This record gives sequence, structure tokens and C-alpha cells, in this order.
Amino acid sequence: MLHCTNLFGTTILATLAMAGTALAQDCAERGQLDAMYCDADGDLVADAPSDESELDDPGTLVFAYTPVEDPAIYEDIWNPFIEHLEEVTGKDVQFFAVQSNSAEVEAMRSGRLHIAGFSTGPTPFAVNLAGAVPFALMGSDDGRFGYTLQVYTQADSDIQEMPDLAGKRIAHTSPTSNSGNLAPRALFPALGVTPDEDYEVTYSGSHDQSMLGVVAGDYDAAPVASEVVDRMAERGLYDPEEVRIIWESDPFPTTSYAYAHNLTPELKEKIEEAFFSFDFTGTALGEEFTGVSKFIPITYQDQWAVIREIQKANGVEYTPEGLAAE
Repeated sequence: MLHCTNLFGTTILATLAMAGTALAQDCAERGQLDAMYCDADGDLVADAPSDESELDDPGTLVFAYTPVEDPAIYEDIWNPFIEHLEEVTGKDVQFFAVQSNSAEVEAMRSGRLHIAGFSTGPTPFAVNLAGAVPFALMGSDDGRFGYTLQVYTQADSDIQEMPDLAGKRIAHTSPTSNSGNLAPRALFPALGVTPDEDYEVTYSGSHDQSMLGVVAGDYDAAPVASEVVDRMAERGLYDPEEVRIIWESDPFPTTSYAYAHNLTPELKEKIEEAFFSFDFTGTALGEEFTGVSKFIPITYQDQWAVIREIQKANGVEYTPEGLAAE
């Protein structure tokens, strides 16, 4: 099993800054991308290196899934897909159990991670800091996908409407989380309650910890991702009768699946083939992610537009320091 270390230490930051400076002399367009990358075609993701010697065709592919919950649970769940990925690409594939969104982004930036599922909020950090290129989401046969932001409280709570959150103990997940922090900060004021003004934000660390904290009474309420709490309920981690929803948003895109920008075109094509040909039926992955049946093609430019707007409203900057704030 791979272990991720802090790849944004002072020495590495200085090295990457120098590399970015040299690259900037030859790159006219990059938008919000880090100086390591270029975006000549304007699609908001890093272009592949123009120098073929800089393309990567690793003997072993490293795959990671977003650390929304206990990552150890997901190694077995992802095993059928990993076997399929090995068969289609002809490569060995190793599952990388990351412990945080920061570690996952840092691993791809350093070249240690080749394919990954990034949570909704951290996806723009992966794109801009690590050269990740999102190409797929889990969806249904009719092409629908996404999840909602839900605000939960205890079933017997006196909280009935969003303004009732004022003065209460409210758990957000982490600073970079979309549904667990950024969307609430962008959307809640129009609903009559402003985080950090009407209530003090307490970061729980994850959606499951927020939900379990509400159930236990540690928090009066919490904004969480519907897909996470649905899976928790299916595994019997909490009793749905003990909680209730007081508000729910329109759908957001769910976990993005991305590959590193510098993989060879042939390898990228094989990776996409593996994702889009995978059959969820009868697999542990299909049982875990109910309501989805396949991977569907997406682009960061289109499907993440609403997320970028939410993050812009929150003053988010796609920097190593912004990611470390998580």
C-alpha cells in the first residue's frame, strides 16, 4: 500500500515555483492553472505536454478514491473495477488509500497518482494544482447524475426552518468541501442564516462524522452530501428515524474521475474505455453506489461551472495554501 506524504513542503514548493517560472516563458494561456501547466485550447484543464519525452506511460497505474469515508472500506469495493481496468489497459493497478483530499491532490501533482476520484469541492484544486483532467462521473442509464446538499437535525429538534439554525451548534465538514462548507456559505444567507455570523462553524472532518455527530447530539444540525448519508443508512450506521431534513438543494455533480494530464494519449484512451465499458451489475461497486449503473462522460468546463461559481462567491483561490487550509 502506498503512503502519501506532504508534497507541498518548502523545498518542493520552491522547486515547483522555479519550474513554473521557466514554463511561463513558453505558455501564453493557463487561466487559473498552476504555472506547471498550460491551457492553450481554453478548456480549463491542463494540456498534455507538447514534448513527447514528457509523456508518462507507467508500468503500474495508481488509482485512488476520494476519502469521504473510511478509505479501507473502499479497497474491496473497487476491486472488480480495478480488475477490469487492468484487463483493458494491460497494466497492473494499485489502489491508493488516501487519508485526505489534500493528500490525494498532492499525490497526483507529484506524479505518484495517475487516476483518481476527486470529491466535488476539491476537484477544481485537483484540476488547477495537480493537472487532473476529469472525464467521467457515475450516472444512471438515462444519463442523470449528481447529489444534493441536505441539512439534517435530530428528529425531535426544535429546528424547523433554516433561520432556526441561528445560535445553534452546526457542523460543516472541511473548508474545501462543496456541500459540507462552500455551498452552505454561498447559499444559506439567502435562506435567512449566515455561517460564522448567525452560528459558529465547527469542522467535523467528514460528512459521516457530521451525520454521526447530529445523531449523537454533538451537533444541532449539519449540511451533508446526500450520497454519503444514503450509503451510511444502507450500511446501518445510523437510524434514519432519528433525524430529519430541514432543507435540500438542487443537484450538484458528484465525484469526478480524472487522469493525470501527462499520460500518453493511448493510455488515456484505454483508461476511458475501461471506465465507459465497466458493468456495475452484480458488483460490490454497484451495490455500494445505488441509483447508478455506469460511468458517463463529462467535462470540467461544463459540469463544474456551478461549483466554480460557488467557490468564487467564497473567495476560494486554487493555491497550495488554499488546499492546505482544509
